[in-house]
Amino acid sequence: MTLAAATDLAAATNENLANLSNTLIYSSMAVYTLAFFAYITEWIFGSRSKIGRTAAALTSGAGAGGGAKAPEVTVKNAGGTAVLERPKVVVRAAAGARDVPDGPGAHGGNEQGDLYGRIAISLTVLAFLIELGGVLARALSVQRAPWGNMYEFNITFSTVAVGVYLALLALRKNVRWLGLFLITTVLLDLGIAVTVLYTASDQLVPALHSYWLYIHVSTAILCGAVFYVGAVTTILYLFKDSYENKLANGGKPGTFATSFLERLPSSASLDKFSYRVNAAVFPLWTFTIIAGAIWAGDAWGRYWGWDPKETWAFITWVAYACYLHARATAGWKGRKAAYLALIAFACWLFNYYGVNIFVGGMHSYAGV
Repeated sequence: MTLAAATDLAAATNENLANLSNTLIYSSMAVYTLAFFAYITEWIFGSRSKIGRTAAALTSGAGAGGGAKAPEVTVKNAGGTAVLERPKVVVRAAAGARDVPDGPGAHGGNEQGDLYGRIAISLTVLAFLIELGGVLARALSVQRAPWGNMYEFNITFSTVAVGVYLALLALRKNVRWLGLFLITTVLLDLGIAVTVLYTASDQLVPALHSYWLYIHVSTAILCGAVFYVGAVTTILYLFKDSYENKLANGGKPGTFATSFLERLPSSASLDKFSYRVNAAVFPLWTFTIIAGAIWAGDAWGRYWGWDPKETWAFITWVAYACYLHARATAGWKGRKAAYLALIAFACWLFNYYGVNIFVGGMHSYAGV
């Protein structure tokens, strides 16, 4: 075989792999969509469960005047019936106390809801494997790490985010309630990737031909995926905390809020989980910045030049450092610390999207 023929064969093989990657990414989006509907169905059945109806009944007695008698609930007992005159609702006893039990999850104790939740998890695993295949095919088509531009970063980021979620489930963590929110944003992420950010397979510029590409960018992707999980949990914490406060003060939350929020973990559990995941990945984010500085020294002859990407990576580091410090300080636990966590994640998002798209700099070599 001549050199020209071998080159043409290699080019054709790479093109086929690139087309396979695109097909797998679109296929994963189709399966993620099925998983999305399965998660929605789980939440719908959960809202019709006995737990959901009881939760709504427990708050229906509160209202104007505050003197309404709590509703009675009839339950079956050994073939007969018994009446519980005043079902007890466990709420926050005082400011700072966290004595609210975790909710049952999206299925709300409903067997059909639980079945659809398990189907959703199975579909999520299948979509994850298909998307992972698409990422690997993209890597083979360009014969390098599949994160040389924003399209490749997006598809890899969403794959890792789902992988983090599935790993938490495998470790038997109570995070199945996160599935609907995760898959919704994953679909948005992939939609943006295949429409706005898509870039044909191509080789990297010389500055990126380094083993630091595998180290620096891979850790940045993992950190972003974990920060995302922490941010979603923080947002849900704020809603659940407001809900618990309203109950503790004798308020009457709406039916939808009651049905939805009663099934989530308590605000204390959400707060603790978001803090732990952010704290766990923060040292890796520190390493990511250090690795980027070392790579910059090899590629550009200087370790730090206040390039927009470098600056916002540092700002993100400072924001998360402030959050972790505030969260460990008694006066900044709860909602104040949660707002700092969301500001920190907003900095990460701007560093990812805003800097790459709207701000020029030495990191603009990859385009979108």
